[in-house]
Amino acid sequence: MAKVVTMGEIMLRLSTPNNEKFIQADEFDVCYGGGEANVAVSLANYGHDAEFVTKVPENPIGECAVAALRKMNVGTKNIAKGGERLGIYFLETGASMRASNVVYDRAHSSISTAVASDFDFDKIFDGADWFHFTGITPAVSDSAAELTELACKAAKAHGVTVSCDLNFRKKLWSSEKAQKVMSNLMQYVDVCIGNEEDADKVLGFKPENTDVTSGELNLKGYESIFKQMVAKFDFKYVISSLRVSKSASDNGWSACIYSKADDEFYHSKEYRVHPIVDRVGGGDSFAGGTICGFLDGKNFKDALEFGVAASALKHTIPGDFNLVSRADVENLAGGDGSGRVQR
Repeated sequence: MAKVVTMGEIMLRLSTPNNEKFIQADEFDVCYGGGEANVAVSLANYGHDAEFVTKVPENPIGECAVAALRKMNVGTKNIAKGGERLGIYFLETGASMRASNVVYDRAHSSISTAVASDFDFDKIFDGADWFHFTGITPAVSDSAAELTELACKAAKAHGVTVSCDLNFRKKLWSSEKAQKVMSNLMQYVDVCIGNEEDADKVLGFKPENTDVTSGELNLKGYESIFKQMVAKFDFKYVISSLRVSKSASDNGWSACIYSKADDEFYHSKEYRVHPIVDRVGGGDSFAGGTICGFLDGKNFKDALEFGVAASALKHTIPGDFNLVSRADVENLAGGDGSGRVQR
């Protein structure tokens, strides 16, 4: 199996039970998660050697976060200790026409103050096959953005394939700053992943005549901007998840990909995910599944189908982590979406 490195922030997640609003809740459900950590968990779950790089505080909460990763067979030996605190996010899960809501409490988190001396990137990337990061980590702080570039440089020096999920978060930074920082980081990226908002806010590419809130998807528009992105940044693949939100509980879910080598655009099958149990981590499970497909040697179409099926299943699981097996994903990708009881 392949060795994969991901780097970012793992956070404490406090979510309201039973779709309650914050003002109703007398307690919170507790779990841990974060973009790159979620991808690492998916890949470890599929049998790959996944290593997560971050910095956590040297206190019991930091240890709990590390333990959550170890429980899922994610490597933690390169996690640095120190800093003030673990970041927290509060989640109010929506239902029907009421959208979910996230409140961040992550200022001065340990990873936001991490520096190059906290990590030995040459050691970390020795023997690695793939490195994955997201646009969330550079958004956390200027020092985290610098750290991300150092990691990218080390990965490329070791001949490692680099993927990035653009993951724009308007509560963390502006589109203007995102474009400045992320456009620079794209020089290191082989596989670019995102959705229509990410491509627009992070890189300035917007598919024409597309409105996911109304269910209008213009696939020709995606194909056009994918080719433009490849022309500008020389990506090997550009990939986008396609979420059509009928409501917070009912989504259409598919994806599309453009292969530079094949000069071919492909749209996956679409799943109707209803009712949604938990959509947080859906994009990360898609990235993890698609990366797994590539690492397994699948062609780009089959890799995409594996990723879409994996992420469709994630929407049925509470928490950030995708806990489905390879067999679960292969069965759904192969056409078995019946949900019949397995006896």
